[in-house]
Amino acid sequence: VQLQACGGGLVQTGGSLRLSCAASGSLVSLNDMGWFRQAPGKEREFVADISRGGGHSTYYADSVKGRFTISRDNAKNTVYLQMNNLKPEDTAVYYCAPFTDWGRVPQYDPWGQGTQVTVSS
Repeated sequence: VQLQACGGGLVQTGGSLRLSCAASGSLVSLNDMGWFRQAPGKEREFVADISRGGGHSTYYADSVKGRFTISRDNAKNTVYLQMNNLKPEDTAVYYCAPFTDWGRVPQYDPWGQGTQVTVSS
């Protein structure tokens, strides 16, 4: 089962995008899920986490707090990332994956297909 992210694209600074991530089966609906990103020449980094249950608790990287919103629809086995007020430093390939520790990039394999987000200045 692979996760597939989509919804990326090219936007200007200050623009918005909404990413989606889904997988066949119940992989998303049965797990705490996170969004992560990797810019060229850099390591993959944490963006946002959301819990499976318990009111869908969320946690964000300081760099995106107040601009990005993570959400999920367990019935659709999908997790979302609404990105507003985008900045050039948000340019990266974005991935979703199950997580075990809040705010950390998980040791997950395979990561599946990411989606490219490019923000022009």
